[in-house]
Amino acid sequence: MNSARKRLRKTGKSAAHHQGWAEGYRFGGCRAVMERTGTPAAPKGTLRVLYVQQGFESVDQGMIRALQTLTGELEVTGPKEMLKRAEQFRPDLVLVLNAMHVFPAEHSQHIDLIRSWGIRTAVWFVDDPYFTDQSLQLATHYDYVFTHELSCVPFYREGGCNKVHYLPLAADSEMFAPMHAPRSYQSDVCFIGSAFWNRVALFDELAPYLAQKKVVIVGSLWNRLSRLDLLQPHIRDGWIEQKETRIYYNGAKIVINLHRPTEAGQDNANTANLRGLSINPRTYEIAACGALQITDVREDLHQHYRPGYDIETFASADELRAKIDYYLEHEQERAQMAWRSLWTTRQRHSYTDRIARMLAILQ
Repeated sequence: MNSARKRLRKTGKSAAHHQGWAEGYRFGGCRAVMERTGTPAAPKGTLRVLYVQQGFESVDQGMIRALQTLTGELEVTGPKEMLKRAEQFRPDLVLVLNAMHVFPAEHSQHIDLIRSWGIRTAVWFVDDPYFTDQSLQLATHYDYVFTHELSCVPFYREGGCNKVHYLPLAADSEMFAPMHAPRSYQSDVCFIGSAFWNRVALFDELAPYLAQKKVVIVGSLWNRLSRLDLLQPHIRDGWIEQKETRIYYNGAKIVINLHRPTEAGQDNANTANLRGLSINPRTYEIAACGALQITDVREDLHQHYRPGYDIETFASADELRAKIDYYLEHEQERAQMAWRSLWTTRQRHSYTDRIARMLAILQ
């Protein structure tokens, strides 16, 4: 009996030692990548900008830092204060993030008034195509419309907007970056997000398999699962701060990314049923943490990452299961792909890059 206990203790110590070594190996490689990469320099302009926040912390903060670097003068305000601040500041440009959800009902009239003062206006829609019933009505009031969603470019143009541009999302590398994650945040497989119905279908199918692994699922609506009995111990219900999301990503050996469905219905206001062709912000943010990501494929993914090189993909539950098994068993390949993903993100997918593109169009 005593010898059995000793063997268990030895096995436990060995597993903990290996886990610590693996985390140090991953983080050491991430540090090397970070020392060799950084946000490429961009010329500072003279534009005076009033930036109107949406309340998406990970996007807003990245935008603000980039605008501070690239514009002549920047003021930041909230949706309710926008009109008053525009009248006081008289900027060259009012730049609005998303213009929905927390914005007042009179927002479009406020934009019209600001334009009547000779101030240019621009909006960047980062929730497309899930709320196009609302966004199209708002878009026609702006001088410039930017969208991260490829399918929405012709949609807005056909809806009467003359200046519409595709601008992909990015990662705020100050918020999403490699770090050591406490043991309570560590997992073999992690998923963060709400339980939209396509996600429910996938996790129901994989439930018997995932229940046998160290899995963490964070988000709301997961009571929709029919196999909740198997996955309930792995679910951490509710919304979490972006800074905590980063810790979960860093603590995971593998992070699953599955885009939400786009069909109109219970979870979306998209009666045009526009397809989702563009990757979500989570794609960039997971990569910026130096974590291995396995994602479903959207059309513009290949413009930003190379499947099989700096990101991994799946098209079915069986393929996802097989790739989870493979990368859990092949630690070095898992780390190398995650390092490449971090490199790509830091070199190509910063908000400085996105704002520089935007300002080049506006100026």
